[in-house]
Amino acid sequence: MPDIADRLVKLIEANGLKVFLRLDHAANAKGIGMNLRPTILLIFGHPKGGTPLMQDQQTTGLDLPFKLLVWEDAQSQAWVTYADPEELIARHGLSPASTATVDAIKSGVARMVKAVSKA
Repeated sequence: MPDIADRLVKLIEANGLKVFLRLDHAANAKGIGMNLRPTILLIFGHPKGGTPLMQDQQTTGLDLPFKLLVWEDAQSQAWVTYADPEELIARHGLSPASTATVDAIKSGVARMVKAVSKA
């Protein structure tokens, strides 16, 4: 499962974005003597995309940079989960001027997740 996270990191970086954090929740759980199936959070983005959204409604910073959760279920199936970027519009009251940026985030994330799910 970490290989999926690795491939996502490569795709994120190949698309000109920066991975700000790779958080291994399972490793942290192990560190306190608890078990958790593989669970990796990737936090990534680019100021060119996020800053205009925060200029529109600064509270958008609660949900940026964007996040992908790579995790394994009880049947050892790997999944990639993320919040629908369009939820940013309603959650933060973004203006129509931000729609194109949100659409770009949505299509870019979907394209990357699809690419790793085919591999």
